[in-house]
Amino acid sequence: MSHQVHIIGGGLAGSEAAWQLAEAGVKVRLSEMRGSGEMTPAHHTDSLAELVCSNSFRSDDDVSNAVGLLHAEMRALGSVIMASADVHKVPAGSALAVDRHGFSEAVTQRLTAHPNIELVRERVDALPSSGLTIVATGPLTAARLAESIGAATGSDALAFFDAIAPIVHRDSIDMGVAWMAARWDKGGKDYINCPLDKDQYLAFHQGLIEGEKTEFREWEKDTPYFEGCMPIEVMAERGVDTLRYGPMKPVGLDNPRTGRWPYAVVQLRQDNALGTLFNMVGFQTKLKYAEQVRLFRTIPGLENAEFARLGGLHRNTFINSPQLLDGTLRLRKAPHIRFAGQITGCEGYVESAAVGLLAGRFAAAELLGREMAPPPPTTALGALLGHITGGAEAESYQPMNVNFGLFPPVGGKMKKGDRKALYTARAKADLKAWRERMPEPA
Repeated sequence: MSHQVHIIGGGLAGSEAAWQLAEAGVKVRLSEMRGSGEMTPAHHTDSLAELVCSNSFRSDDDVSNAVGLLHAEMRALGSVIMASADVHKVPAGSALAVDRHGFSEAVTQRLTAHPNIELVRERVDALPSSGLTIVATGPLTAARLAESIGAATGSDALAFFDAIAPIVHRDSIDMGVAWMAARWDKGGKDYINCPLDKDQYLAFHQGLIEGEKTEFREWEKDTPYFEGCMPIEVMAERGVDTLRYGPMKPVGLDNPRTGRWPYAVVQLRQDNALGTLFNMVGFQTKLKYAEQVRLFRTIPGLENAEFARLGGLHRNTFINSPQLLDGTLRLRKAPHIRFAGQITGCEGYVESAAVGLLAGRFAAAELLGREMAPPPPTTALGALLGHITGGAEAESYQPMNVNFGLFPPVGGKMKKGDRKALYTARAKADLKAWRERMPEPA
């Protein structure tokens, strides 16, 4: 099948871009190196849109949460990522979490079955010199292609470390100690909660400080962490109570055996549809494997925990998008190339897919000779795009999740909850008006 657009990378962004183009009637070549004998340090399968860290798409609340609003906007635009997530969701309170294998297999099946998509298992080592191209290789871009990107952009890629949380077999958790609940009982009893008293917490905190950790190579030593995926032991180093106000926050979790909040708590969230695997929420780590097993088994309820996957650490790369990309995600120095996903400096599964969605639609409009205005900055899609392509300060550019701070402010004095509702109501009205002005690509 001859193609009109070449997409490099079959993660969430590349998969979404391919779907949007294919649905517009455009022939796509989707290149993915996994399955060709190549693998990244973080992936475990050759499925498209594999989730390498958490299985959560975060809040699904489209009234008072920016990421939930982004979910709604993507659904309205026919997102294959959101459609597959909705089919394979697992209990997670007010959040949207998925069975990671069922989700990625669904995306793979839908894309490979589409007549306008040719999936090719191949490694691409250099940016194409011509032809419409979307680079969606993500934060684990292979070395040779990363060098080619560096040469094309005229600047070095920035980099940061991203850490992966452990996954525990459900039947190895002692439910005589732990209990099921969501914070403030919101959304159902979807999390396993392991309580710690003060002495247990202080001992655990000290164990994190003293635990043996992965050593950095010389070239990695000055690479910063992304704040949204901070290793738990790095948080512990910031102060004895940092974890109690972060991932181990006990607020809103009544222990049914005491009727009180514990001093600290470790939460685990369902990771697959069968409910046999649970991941440790916020427990990204760079502790060595043996140290993880030893220390995490000191947590009440996890004394006999069996781990399906231990935590890990990998180096992520992204380009300085505000400096390098135009308002439709094209590389200014080579406008036949667009970038999408985490390599642009957005952070999070949904944000990555959202930028892929926009890149696909921009490319389809360009190819089909249709003018496509960017979504309004008052929408989640528009706010995220604006941040990436110029709203952020290039000199200090860092990965960013979608949040209301990226939106134009709403005026007047009001309660915090009312302000968020005004943001989302305005966004929905503006997205609707934008869609009515913009003809669908197909």
